[in-house]
Amino acid sequence: MKHWIEAARLRTLPLSVSGIIVGSFYALSVATEEVLTPTQVFSWSVFSLLLLTTIGLQILSNFANDYGDGIKGTDNEDRIGPKRAIQSGVISPKQMKRAIVITAVLTFLSAISLIYNAFHFKYFYYSILFLALGMMSIASAIRYTVGKGAYGYKGYGDVFVFVFFGLVSTFGSYFMFAKEFNCLLLLPSSAIGLLSVGVLNLNNMRDEWSDKKAGKNTIVVKIGGENAKKYHYVLVVLAMILMLSFALINDFRTDESFNFDQYFFVLTYIPLTRHLIRVYRNSEPKNLDPELKKLAIQTFLLSVLLAQGLIYLFSDIVVNF
Repeated sequence: MKHWIEAARLRTLPLSVSGIIVGSFYALSVATEEVLTPTQVFSWSVFSLLLLTTIGLQILSNFANDYGDGIKGTDNEDRIGPKRAIQSGVISPKQMKRAIVITAVLTFLSAISLIYNAFHFKYFYYSILFLALGMMSIASAIRYTVGKGAYGYKGYGDVFVFVFFGLVSTFGSYFMFAKEFNCLLLLPSSAIGLLSVGVLNLNNMRDEWSDKKAGKNTIVVKIGGENAKKYHYVLVVLAMILMLSFALINDFRTDESFNFDQYFFVLTYIPLTRHLIRVYRNSEPKNLDPELKKLAIQTFLLSVLLAQGLIYLFSDIVVNF
């Protein structure tokens, strides 16, 4: 059990649900502005299934990543990060392949339950759309490193992470509650997507030389370590700008007065800035490994504090539930 928990990479799970939190609570805040009761829009069962399905997809991706890199020899003695399950021999490729299938099936069942709870039979076409999206997400999670055409080996991993961790996660969760799109969500969803890409970029900077030797052509391998640092600065700084822009455009105010409580999320800019300084000063790839966990947690905390800002009457809404 210990080895399977390690293979699931728990430190990546908070990052995966960041978009879900922002999208879900933005739907709740819009309902409040339209003088709707929370139960007319928000459902704890849908929210719980959103989290469960997303975590399932993340674990599936982690298992597939371990399997794909393991059988291709990418995870070898040259790799700097923590040893993977197949690499260390504590889990065999056959066992991991079986785990991938089981996790994919359970995640698909969770997705079906989520779609039914969100749309029932009233929104048939929405159900079909999200069912297709769910199948695409499962396939994408597996194909990241598995197979000859694995897109993670061609430098497309950043695009996948931005789209699914940012856009799909945030817009999808919002739509399941509000049954509509909101263009303003492009700002926070892009911010979360960029920070998620930042976590992947740190991983790829840490493994630059071992990936290059194994033929895994990530963005870092293609542009080089120094340019990858500059790329990282853009990802994090742009995300911070987008989040603050969203707050200002969304008019975070109460009774026409400035409400500092709604801007608590800006506090995360302090550790994010310190993170950028550490990356700038770093010259040892192995020292980037702790930064992965820190950036993932900071992204999760940012999403939670932003959700608190969206629901500035949060305590009253909870009471109404």
